[in-house]
Amino acid sequence: MNEKGFIEQEEIFSQVLRAGRRTYFFDVRETKAGDYYLTITESKKFTHDDGSFHYKKHKIYLYKEDFSEFSEMLNKATDFIVNEKGQEVISERHQKDYTKPSEVETNGSDTEVAPSENFTDINFEDI
Repeated sequence: MNEKGFIEQEEIFSQVLRAGRRTYFFDVRETKAGDYYLTITESKKFTHDDGSFHYKKHKIYLYKEDFSEFSEMLNKATDFIVNEKGQEVISERHQKDYTKPSEVETNGSDTEVAPSENFTDINFEDI
């Protein structure tokens, strides 16, 4: 039994996707009646200030009667994201030089210029 008092079923088939601090587990398990279902678990690693760590887990149980609609909605959602934003990852976490749109200034033309921390304001009356 796990900490919540549920009996964990043994995995019949399992796949693991490691994605940075997150790990996704796709496990096929068996019901008491002998049918199969899928559990999708997201496990995320958190580090404490003292260097120790713990994991937070979130689990989805997916039964055969929901496979078709779940798959269809997942595909629609992922297709929408790729069609709207493309395949490139746009994220502060993934791109060290990422600048938020609110931090970008325009220079009077159609070209955007990111602010520079090293910029010196020049007063042309001094020249």
